[in-house]
Amino acid sequence: MNSTQEPVRSHPATIRNDILHESEIGPFEHSGRIYSIRRYWFCGPPSGDSPTRIGIFGGLHGDETASALGVVKFMEVLSEQPELARGFEIFAYPVCNPTGFEDNTRWSRHGIDLNREFWRDSHEPEVIILERQLLKLEFDGIIALHADDTSEGVYGYANGDTLTRNLLEPALIAAEAYLPRNRRAEIDGWNALDGIIDEGYVGVLAAPPQQQPRPFEIIFETPQLAALDLQVDAAVAGLLAILGASRELTAHAANI
Repeated sequence: MNSTQEPVRSHPATIRNDILHESEIGPFEHSGRIYSIRRYWFCGPPSGDSPTRIGIFGGLHGDETASALGVVKFMEVLSEQPELARGFEIFAYPVCNPTGFEDNTRWSRHGIDLNREFWRDSHEPEVIILERQLLKLEFDGIIALHADDTSEGVYGYANGDTLTRNLLEPALIAAEAYLPRNRRAEIDGWNALDGIIDEGYVGVLAAPPQQQPRPFEIIFETPQLAALDLQVDAAVAGLLAILGASRELTAHAANI
């Protein structure tokens, strides 16, 4: 594809709102074209404490459209109802694999699965750009949206302590208003309990290995073969539930 041709797929629609800030991070070049990763930033109303900083990532696999659209719709909801993000600072990256998204492929145009490259001295520009964000912003929580074409329901990976499971479970409950939960004992090759997996692949997007304290880290999966609008609605419901559960747990901890 040369620089005069239109991309195969366009980026999800830009959100226009005075309280939601957009920027491009990167850039990087591929086949004579310049690409970048779009970032949205939104800070909810103050809660009296320092805001909890959350990073939300979609489109790591370019053919998982629901993950990108879910991030965009979630940020639209927050811009219309800022109170939902009280006490939170949100950084959102809808399309982390722009060449794969353009080509509608899981991999980047280099043929690389970017979600196996993090913190492994990768030379992939998208990974380097995102690792810099993870190092600089030191998120208190990281959520990656994905869509699994082998699953018939929503499920997730909970990386970390019991806190992470206590955030993922409400997200799955909320998502069940739109799609069933995958309750198989084995999902994606991993042992699972009620749609929650405690293990995971090496090289997935995560906080820097040296970051302390560790953030909560959630991978939220929708069934890719389900209707796209239901996947998006389920993802947004799950994200909102995570914010709500995190706020409740923080308030409870402050009162102990």
